[in-house]
Amino acid sequence: MSRRARLLNTWLRWIERPALARLKGLDVTRVRRRFEWQGWLLFPVPRGMPKHWTKRAAMEVLELGQQQGTRLLYLHGGGYVFGSHRTHKGLAGRLAARMGIGAVVPQYPLAPEAPFPAAAEAVFRLYREMAADGPVILAGDSAGGGLALALLATICADPAVPKPLATLALSPLTDLAMTGNSLSENDASEVLLPPDGIRESALGYLDGTDPADPRASPLYARFPGAGPVHIWVGDGEVLLDDSRRMVSALQDQGIEVHLTVEPGLPHVWPIFPGFLLPEAERTLDQMAAAVRI
Repeated sequence: MSRRARLLNTWLRWIERPALARLKGLDVTRVRRRFEWQGWLLFPVPRGMPKHWTKRAAMEVLELGQQQGTRLLYLHGGGYVFGSHRTHKGLAGRLAARMGIGAVVPQYPLAPEAPFPAAAEAVFRLYREMAADGPVILAGDSAGGGLALALLATICADPAVPKPLATLALSPLTDLAMTGNSLSENDASEVLLPPDGIRESALGYLDGTDPADPRASPLYARFPGAGPVHIWVGDGEVLLDDSRRMVSALQDQGIEVHLTVEPGLPHVWPIFPGFLLPEAERTLDQMAAAVRI
């Protein structure tokens, strides 16, 4: 682990984790505003990459790069209650640039204004529209990683919809029932996510829905005929078991799945540019190399 990673972990533990703990009190507006500002300041799109804001599938989306041939559909994290195409445009753009393709980053509906299943239905509509024009690679982080995996299950259940070439997930939230042991066992080593905040945002998103619904928690889904799935997670994260158990569930279904567990790195570390965290660039290189276009 680099010196910059250690410094970043210290900042996250003492500044960002307390800020996210406000989700327990549902101070969503304040958390959203803070993340949007950070996205503008710290997570820019690669220099020279074309950007186009438009509407698709009744959502505002950001199109990055050339929108021809294979494209990346990137679903942002934020516990289903914050985050946007603006906060994650840099991560999606850096990944798409490495792959040599364009990307689409939607502002899918967020709770509490639009609880489950609004996000799941919206991204499925967008995926079908994109898949009609060419191959798609699915990707997402945190709640967006869980949403990408839930979307994969929905796609696999519909034989009329082309399947993605691959699915890439960073520190995915796969079990809204919150039954993973790492939620408590890794609380001391987790530098960013407060477990109580995750639970609070999950309850707001579910709005009374059974957390074992596979469209909300892909850990309980079926994936007939799915293509390769690749997951990256830090060994100290409270969501570590969400990744490990997701991998086991996919293996039990005969799906090709790959898990990378990185020591000492924070939740969704590739969102940080290389000048803050050199390990982020290495992982983005791994993600791009994992996909056969």
